[in-house]
Amino acid sequence: MTYHRPRALIGGRFIDTTAEKPVTVINPCNEEVLGTAPACGPAEVAEALCHAREALGRWSGLHGWERAKYLRAIARRMEARRDDLARMLSLEIGRPISQSMGEVLAAIEQFDWFAGEAERLFGETIPSRQGGRLTAVPEPVGIVAAFTAWNFPINLMARKIAPALAAGCPVICRPSAQTPATSTVLIECCVEAGLPAGVVQLLLGRAGEITPLLMAAEEIRKISLTGSTEVGKALLAEAANTVKRCSMELGGHSPVVVCEDADADLAATQCALFKYRNAGQVCIAPNRFYVHESLAERFAEKMVEAARALKLGDSLDETSTMGPLTLPQQRDKVEELIDDARRKGAAILTGGTRPAHLNKGYYLEPTVLMDVPPDARILQEEPFGPVAPIVRFREFDDAIAMANSTPFGLAAYGFTRSQARGEAMSRRLRAGMVGINTFLVAHAEAPFGGVGHSGMGREGGRQAILDYTDVKLTHFAWS
Repeated sequence: MTYHRPRALIGGRFIDTTAEKPVTVINPCNEEVLGTAPACGPAEVAEALCHAREALGRWSGLHGWERAKYLRAIARRMEARRDDLARMLSLEIGRPISQSMGEVLAAIEQFDWFAGEAERLFGETIPSRQGGRLTAVPEPVGIVAAFTAWNFPINLMARKIAPALAAGCPVICRPSAQTPATSTVLIECCVEAGLPAGVVQLLLGRAGEITPLLMAAEEIRKISLTGSTEVGKALLAEAANTVKRCSMELGGHSPVVVCEDADADLAATQCALFKYRNAGQVCIAPNRFYVHESLAERFAEKMVEAARALKLGDSLDETSTMGPLTLPQQRDKVEELIDDARRKGAAILTGGTRPAHLNKGYYLEPTVLMDVPPDARILQEEPFGPVAPIVRFREFDDAIAMANSTPFGLAAYGFTRSQARGEAMSRRLRAGMVGINTFLVAHAEAPFGGVGHSGMGREGGRQAILDYTDVKLTHFAWS
């Protein structure tokens, strides 16, 4: 299919060329060039900051009900162009087209939800003990810089743009260099919805040439990042120089605890479905499987069955159920983790190699590892790939200890028929989100985020918009 032309957006004007060397975008399914994208540099960053400053007063001065109208208009434009969004997503990251529409619909929900939040963004009045009254009123924090990863290029941008706009903040987006066309279509929907110039801007190009300039800018008052823990630590250090507000959705390494009273078949079926979604390139993907020894063999058998049933293939093939990894270096890392586990004693029940029938593209067979030893790197490092390491346990306390053995705390999951055991896992698993007998923890109306090295702040729910505001206290004391 035709590749949509990537374009940056600065001050209401789309640009497809700059003085910088363009970025080449590779199709992960066949390693062919999809096209090139303009690379923004210092000149474009400076111009975007100028337009954002001009837009701040106008946009923040609009009543929340008026901002909500724009947000809903963006959602309707995304609905009208959802096929374009899904196709570009599949082309650029390699996700099967049959699965891409789900992300588009989830992103649309973000704009509809935060339209309502813009209408409900109220302060509070507090009676003063000294006479008069106190008001605590939320105000926009200022210009926002949004940095997003390539694995969910539509929904990750929507999660940042929607609450920023709802709160009254202009936003400058710097998406992954791997997804410029997907990002362009989303931003075109914002423009088509009538959004004023400068309120949302798109800087395409290399992170190393754009991000430091935005981080150094005093007028950027908040950053929102979805990325690795290593990048998050670096940006937190830089943010300290200008005391920027930070929201960080960073790495995860989600454990799954399958208790002895669980339905092994049901648990394995759900685990396989969510483990291999997007070739395992999901921040909340189940990554470490702690299974009671009485269920381990049956669980592994069903996981292998599900893995072998997947059809690897081109992202635009409607029959494909798993695509390639998006980047070649990511596949290399996953292969290293598999080899490390094998050398330390883990058994490879299925997969572990590149598929023989696909000699182009960054494919890796869905893999199941059994009896993974505690010193295997894959139990400490997020694989971000289609590998399921299984560990047996005997005592529930041991399973919880192993689940909590990494510094990450994004999501965690448990399977049990016992409500008491489910409640215990909810309390004791160290994570920002816990799913009991389900992996559905991402909702527009609920907070999304982690603890520990998985970040800070929340996206989604009524909590998210507060990260884009400052609260102003006024004491009215009339004589």
